[in-house]
Amino acid sequence: MQTYIALLRGINVGGHKKVPMAELRELLVKSGLINVKTYIQSGNVIFKSSIRDSKDLETNIQKLILKQFGFEVPVLVKTREELSLIYNNCPFTDDKKAESYYVMLSEIPRQILVEEATQKTYPDDEYIILNDCIYLYCTKGYGQSKFNLNFFERKLNVNATARNYKTMVKLLSLSDI
Repeated sequence: MQTYIALLRGINVGGHKKVPMAELRELLVKSGLINVKTYIQSGNVIFKSSIRDSKDLETNIQKLILKQFGFEVPVLVKTREELSLIYNNCPFTDDKKAESYYVMLSEIPRQILVEEATQKTYPDDEYIILNDCIYLYCTKGYGQSKFNLNFFERKLNVNATARNYKTMVKLLSLSDI
């Protein structure tokens, strides 16, 4: 059994795409996932599965949500080891790291797209693209950042979802089973 973390994008935000966590847990358990736990309402699910292909798990979870709730939700599934590697590879100093965001990507973007995207800068935002994660530090906070997920998805031609430092720490703690 492998431990996974599913990151759902854009649910329970501003009253849109409501997904009650208890109902989601029940749905995923019925689908065969084991030890299903959720963390906060923004779509973080920890579970175990014998399925070894993260992309298959993403597709299965997306289909279940569409069937149960009637809307599509982008889902990104990482093993605990992959999430730990992303966390540990944060290039920022400890003080910046504690205030940073991890923008996880559905795949490693093409290098030419990374080079084009990194041409765009703003004085209060700093980011570094490493493999399938964008490490983003915003001096004035994420809500005031000039960058958003749509910018990175469009420029890099990938799906993305962001989690803050505290959420990453908690997900790693909860998945340490």
